[in-house]
Amino acid sequence: MRVGIFGSCVSRDTCEYMQDAVVTVYVARHSVASLMFPHKERGLDVGGIHSPFQQRMVLGDLHGSGLDRISGHADALDVVLVDLVDERRGYWRFPDGTMMTNSLELEACGASRQARQAGARLVKFGTDEHFDQWVVGFDVLVEGLKSAKLLSRSIFIDIEWAAAIEGAQHPQKDTLSLLGRRVRRLQRGTREANRSLLRGQGLSGALRSLRHVRPTEAEEYSDRAFAANADYSRYREIARSKIPSTVTRTSEQVRIGRDHKWGPQPFHYRDEDYRSIVQSVRDLVEKWGTSSTDAKAK
Repeated sequence: MRVGIFGSCVSRDTCEYMQDAVVTVYVARHSVASLMFPHKERGLDVGGIHSPFQQRMVLGDLHGSGLDRISGHADALDVVLVDLVDERRGYWRFPDGTMMTNSLELEACGASRQARQAGARLVKFGTDEHFDQWVVGFDVLVEGLKSAKLLSRSIFIDIEWAAAIEGAQHPQKDTLSLLGRRVRRLQRGTREANRSLLRGQGLSGALRSLRHVRPTEAEEYSDRAFAANADYSRYREIARSKIPSTVTRTSEQVRIGRDHKWGPQPFHYRDEDYRSIVQSVRDLVEKWGTSSTDAKAK
């Protein structure tokens, strides 16, 4: 199966569980906002990005060439996978209205600092400004896929962030669960306050321990996932309405992969989750093939 990707790790990792998949073109680190008004390389130095793949992705974003790359392979693709993971860090908007995606690579090489010095401001994911610009950019992507006769072969990979690591139950946000979390937080704070007193840090140190109780790893994952999924909801509704085929998994259905090769994150899933997504993708592609055969028979 020949695959094109406009998205990020969710789609790319899924392909690794599809034995016959060949990723023909992969567009990552590319917000749809950059499709309209790319900043290009003016005033930016991305020479500090040493990975050829990462540099290629960042330069593609700066030149807004992601859609052209996908469309240029239209005849060689069986399916295009679209996901929204790279939107999560927002984008930079320059005073002249041009944009670039706020990728980790740009931050690491210093280009984000250069953008700020040039007067750019970060437009955060989930804000009304980001969403409104994203809707326009997503329409550009959809229209481009349609013009390349790829929209009917596109699948929106609609996977919420996992709120629990594999082996754990999905956390609840009801009143009783939240009360239990506060009690456990107080217990941890009390233990730390006692340790502070034993270390001779005095009453002020003990009180600081009570006031500043760090969340557990599980609580941190849960908080990040619930916040991201809340911000994500209106984006996914638009994407599902524009792309005719969708594979969906809710946060309750997936878990964070404890041994994921890129490390545990709410958007890095278990092996069984990827295998399930792969099966759903295959079912859709097979359905397209059946429909095409039926149409020719008629």
